[in-house]
Amino acid sequence: MDAFLAVVSKRELREYDERPLAPESTRRILEAGRLAGSSRNRQQRRFVVLTDRAAVAETVYMPSNVRDAPFVVAIVTAGKGPAGLDAGRAAQNMMLAAHNEGIGSCPNGVADADAIARVAGLAEGEAVATILTFGYPARPRDPERRSADEWIARADRKPFDEIVSER
Repeated sequence: MDAFLAVVSKRELREYDERPLAPESTRRILEAGRLAGSSRNRQQRRFVVLTDRAAVAETVYMPSNVRDAPFVVAIVTAGKGPAGLDAGRAAQNMMLAAHNEGIGSCPNGVADADAIARVAGLAEGEAVATILTFGYPARPRDPERRSADEWIARADRKPFDEIVSER
């Protein structure tokens, strides 16, 4: 898939079918996150594949996103500086890599930081930046059924001129 089309057609997915993801797909998703850029190449993030979905579901704002997802990953940050930005870069890489393979995804906000720290086995000074859920869409999706311009026109986003300015 064209990279720009992948970006403009990516939508959050919250309803997954029950099929497990292939090991090669989960590896590609994790590699995409691992290879994301980071400030000064400090790489102050790591990924924890979470298998106890019921326990993880109790720590996020939308538990159903986690309960029904076949693959769940916590992005864990440590240290000072722009670790949160770097976590976001890794998350977006992972979600786009998944999208390229026909796998949907959704970032999930952490509602109970202490509980997810225990579930994820965090060390002192670490925090979960986000929980990513992945799975095949419950309803099939085809990003190439529309052009990039059509996806942009259908996006629920503020107008370009309201977001972009020049000085």
